Amino acid sequence: MASSVPAVPSRKLAVAAGLCYLLTHVTSIGALALYAPVLHDTGYVLGTGADHRVLLGALAEVLLAFGIVGTACALHPVVRRHGEAASIGYVALRTLEAAVIAVGIVALLAVLTLRQHPPAGADPGALLTTARGLVAVHDWTFLLGPNFVCGANTTVLAAVLYRSRLVPRPVALLGLVGGPLLLATATAELFGLYGQLSTAGALAALPTFAWELALALTLLLKGFRPVGGPAPTGRPTEA
Repeated sequence: MASSVPAVPSRKLAVAAGLCYLLTHVTSIGALALYAPVLHDTGYVLGTGADHRVLLGALAEVLLAFGIVGTACALHPVVRRHGEAASIGYVALRTLEAAVIAVGIVALLAVLTLRQHPPAGADPGALLTTARGLVAVHDWTFLLGPNFVCGANTTVLAAVLYRSRLVPRPVALLGLVGGPLLLATATAELFGLYGQLSTAGALAALPTFAWELALALTLLLKGFRPVGGPAPTGRPTEA
């Protein structure tokens, strides 16, 4: 006879998801700082360059992409019990976000290649134009991936977590606010109402940042709530 005690989702999955979320926070901030020379110096391709710094930024973004996919893989076995279509959608959107980020990485690495090994007889003006175009590709991927796609997957996951009560509802509410707000600010940036990395854009992204951080800490410290049951009072039982 089946037990009437609610099942407690795996503690290991909760820890894995929490660690992946923290990884995405650290690597996304780190990559943005490390990329500064190539993103803000319009003549980078013709200068001495800070290639090792940019390469570290690329590595950070590779780890970011791994962390993004890792969150989806860790959460899917639990979330699918409360909405299989939404869970598959979340995995697909997170994978798409990582893929878009990868396109941006390749674009900036191509700038390094042009700086280190320019084509024989290449015109400096042509190199500058090409490099700026590649940086523009990265900028657009930043808008599409960590803004549009992230806003969508945040909304999908937060809705399932709010309905299922797998995490405290105030945590899920942060995602329900942050996801649509991120989509709105991405749309505003797309149509030029304000620039990327502007004060308005940063403020609009704060709820999503807070949601991911709160979710990561909740999963690491408390794990998932028992399915259909009240919040655990102590350390969750490992499945």
